[in-house]
Amino acid sequence: MASGRDHDRATLLGCLPFGLAVWPLLGTEAAVLSAAAFLIGGLWLSPDLDTRSRPLQRWGPLRWIWWPYRQLIPHRSLFSHGPLIGMALRLLWLLGVIALAWMALSPVPMLQLPPPQMLMHQLLEQARQHPQGVVAAGLGLEGSVWLHLLLDGDPWPAEWHHWRQGQQRRNRAGRARARRR
Repeated sequence: MASGRDHDRATLLGCLPFGLAVWPLLGTEAAVLSAAAFLIGGLWLSPDLDTRSRPLQRWGPLRWIWWPYRQLIPHRSLFSHGPLIGMALRLLWLLGVIALAWMALSPVPMLQLPPPQMLMHQLLEQARQHPQGVVAAGLGLEGSVWLHLLLDGDPWPAEWHHWRQGQQRRNRAGRARARRR
């Protein structure tokens, strides 16, 4: 299992090659966006946000927003380190916190914030108009997760090993029963 420093170094070194790999597929703007998302995913939205980690410390005074996530999500579980699932949960958590803050602050007259529904509509419209950007950002975020998992030496969450071992036991038992017949 790699240290936090190793994860950071690999993320910093890997963002440019990752962006270059995306470039022929989606173009220059998407490559830059993908490389930036790779950095953000590895440095601020890491699977290790469920522990006292460097990514958690990077949130500074806002790291408290991850406290409930840390209490609910076991480390190296399918929900923290699972491909697609882990990043999706972290993004949903962050969007939920932002939505709550936005709803709490939108009635404040000095801030002149649009209503949350209008903001959501604008975000969805931007995503419809720029689907390549959404794909590029998703690739970058998920790419950083896979790098993290590979550096940990075992890209599969702990639950998958238990499931696979149980599956192997059932298969062996089935073959043994078939031989006895």
